[in-house]
Amino acid sequence: MSTEKFSIKRRLKSFVYAYKGLTFLLKYEHNTRIHLIVAVCVFIAGFLFKITKIEWIAIIFAIGFVFSAEIFNTSIEHLADVVYSKPNIKIKIVKDLGSAAVLVAAITAAIVGLIVFLPIIGGMINGMGE
Repeated sequence: MSTEKFSIKRRLKSFVYAYKGLTFLLKYEHNTRIHLIVAVCVFIAGFLFKITKIEWIAIIFAIGFVFSAEIFNTSIEHLADVVYSKPNIKIKIVKDLGSAAVLVAAITAAIVGLIVFLPIIGGMINGMGE
């Protein structure tokens, strides 16, 4: 429990820290850039195919899920490197589990994308054959 008084200035400063974290992630984590490119493509597809509000909610949550997993994974990896810089099987397992979380999030997001976009694309293909 914090004994500090509430401060708007400190709350605003926390957004600066969060922004720095995001810029670090985008600058140094290559997989994050891939996630970003895919997310931009999905957003463009969403606008082009005029997906519904519920579909937007699913897509946005899926994208946020992947980015959150990547942020947690990167945090775990950097913390593990500080705690134990030499090769260590337990640290390797921790890092592998963090990577697995990102993989699960990415697969989940891909499934959401398929559920949203496959019927639209299928309908377009069927419409072209008529």
